[in-house]
Amino acid sequence: MILYGSSLSPFVRKVLAFAGEKGIELEVQPTGVAPGQQSDAFLAASPFRKMPALADGDFTLCDSSAIVHYLEAKYPEPALIPGEAQARGRTIWFDEYADTVLFECGRKIFFNRIVAPRFLKRPGDQEAADRAEREELPPLLAYLERVVPDGDGYLVGDGLTLADISVASPFANFRHLELSLDPERYPRTIAYVERILARPSFAAWIDRETAFLARTAP
Repeated sequence: MILYGSSLSPFVRKVLAFAGEKGIELEVQPTGVAPGQQSDAFLAASPFRKMPALADGDFTLCDSSAIVHYLEAKYPEPALIPGEAQARGRTIWFDEYADTVLFECGRKIFFNRIVAPRFLKRPGDQEAADRAEREELPPLLAYLERVVPDGDGYLVGDGLTLADISVASPFANFRHLELSLDPERYPRTIAYVERILARPSFAAWIDRETAFLARTAP
């Protein structure tokens, strides 16, 4: 199976970590053949040019949540999306929370501080990034601080699920930004995220991203 995209995207990283936890090997390919020129194979898999996109033989699929549900159905063990109604509902909620409000806040910061100036060679909107960090991020972190488990627990049930993978993924981008969270306000969130991102399914990709960003630093 081929996954198109860059693991610097929280959505791509989510799929890679999900696959890693299941022991599924994905061949990661870039979306483009040259700057500004996306490949025909990627466009066939993602008609609206969004990553990630998956190709499994002749079957193609885009959107990270659609892809992980496909992988769960095709490779049901170990189960990462619960079957019990309430647990499944909560898992889908956390995936939605991460993919919408948490991602959008992080996008404003990461895009304007790293992507625009470093890769697009144009100034980012620093005011938008600062405002997102100052006004949008705190209530999102406050919510997580109320719901993340103490100790070695997980968001849903007694084991790792898509909920944990989805919520933790955007925090890798915060780490690349060297955005520090207040340990007095968010001690549970910090400990929880560090524990999930330290899993092998995440750690290897984050290490590669860190090395890439170091090579491309101005």
